[in-house]
Amino acid sequence: MRKFSKHLQSGFTLIEVMVVVAIIGILALVIVPNVVGKDDQARVTTTKASLSSVANALELYKLDNYRYPSTEEGLEALVRRPASARIFPDGGYLRRLPTDSWDNPMQYASPGSAGRPYDLYSLGADNAEGGAGFAADIYFE
Repeated sequence: MRKFSKHLQSGFTLIEVMVVVAIIGILALVIVPNVVGKDDQARVTTTKASLSSVANALELYKLDNYRYPSTEEGLEALVRRPASARIFPDGGYLRRLPTDSWDNPMQYASPGSAGRPYDLYSLGADNAEGGAGFAADIYFE
């Protein structure tokens, strides 16, 4: 049988702890700059995808009703049957009114500007017309 010493201790030395802290610091210096600021870019990308989904619902509405919803009917016409709709599927074209990645309502106008059948857009991070950078309006093209 082996006899163990009462003074036997296990744990990390100060050097080992300092090496681990230094490695974590180096990783933070490399990773943090690449991650910070990507949140806004991800919101823009997600909003563009959401705009595309709403545009698909608008196309389905037009196929059923031979026109897009009016500005007055708005995107609500994709969720609840407007009086002017000839055909409206059970459950609507969308489950709920769409919002952008900042939880602001999407904007819709029909007819649209520049000869487009409709304008579909998000007001961006600032929820105001115009803006620059991540606060710029995001249009479905």
